[in-house]
Amino acid sequence: MTKNNIHCWQWNELNVSWKVEGYNPRSSVVTVLIHGFGASKEHWRKNQIFLGNITPSYSLDLIGFGDSSQPIAILPGEKSFTKGFLYNFDNWGLQVSEFCRLVIKKPVIFIGNSIGGVVALRAARSLQGSCKGVILINCAQRTMDDKRLSQQTKVVQLIRPFLKNIIRKKWLSKSLFQNAANPNFIEKILKQAYPSGQHLDKELINLIYSPTQREGAAEAFHGFVNIFNDHLAPDLMKNLNVPVDLIWGDSDPWEALSEARQWLASIKCIRSLEIIKGAGHCPHDEAPEKVNGFLGKIIQQAT
Repeated sequence: MTKNNIHCWQWNELNVSWKVEGYNPRSSVVTVLIHGFGASKEHWRKNQIFLGNITPSYSLDLIGFGDSSQPIAILPGEKSFTKGFLYNFDNWGLQVSEFCRLVIKKPVIFIGNSIGGVVALRAARSLQGSCKGVILINCAQRTMDDKRLSQQTKVVQLIRPFLKNIIRKKWLSKSLFQNAANPNFIEKILKQAYPSGQHLDKELINLIYSPTQREGAAEAFHGFVNIFNDHLAPDLMKNLNVPVDLIWGDSDPWEALSEARQWLASIKCIRSLEIIKGAGHCPHDEAPEKVNGFLGKIIQQAT
């Protein structure tokens, strides 16, 4: 299925929506763009055409987001009599790596924002030699993961079991989702994510809002908010045999630049860190001209 350059790939009886910009059959490598939580392939609209002028550039919607399928969420340890999906980084990583093997069929460079960065690292480990590099843009540090619980306050540690138990209740996550899935709330969150206010407009708000109105959107939210013990980016980068480059908005309210600097100093596969001053969690969309310059330089070195 193709409409306005949008394609649909059937994967494990699920629909994966994707698009491509640029065509060069002689290109030795392509880029694959992986969005963050609540976003979609369209979040790369200010980057993908630019990248397509260098080498073919693909973007896809992770299961649960954008125009891809939004199946019923199955939680770890939960029995289900219906066909559902375990929303986690292994399954998203598998989705992306199989897309690369079966649809793209060329070596790739992954570019991931937020949780898309963790997905990119998981897919890179799966593809091994077919992945030529990973670019992480304000990668999710997942500070609330169980493996980082000792770094939280004593109060947070104390209430954590109760929190994990109550959030498994679908009625609660559905209520939280319904409160969040409205333009006013989305705009409020985006003002935190885009501290400069650049490119924070109705188009962006609608880009985030529209997928929340689909029938299965609350299921994807339910699955995501119950990810408490999953992959951390530094663990996925251990013994990773591909170069990793970091691009970071220094005003991100959620993913600290200080931790990105620690990664650069301590993880062997990381070779660079570029800082976008004044930008927040999504600098590729908030400051695309600056980010595109760094992306182009990294990709041209690889090609």
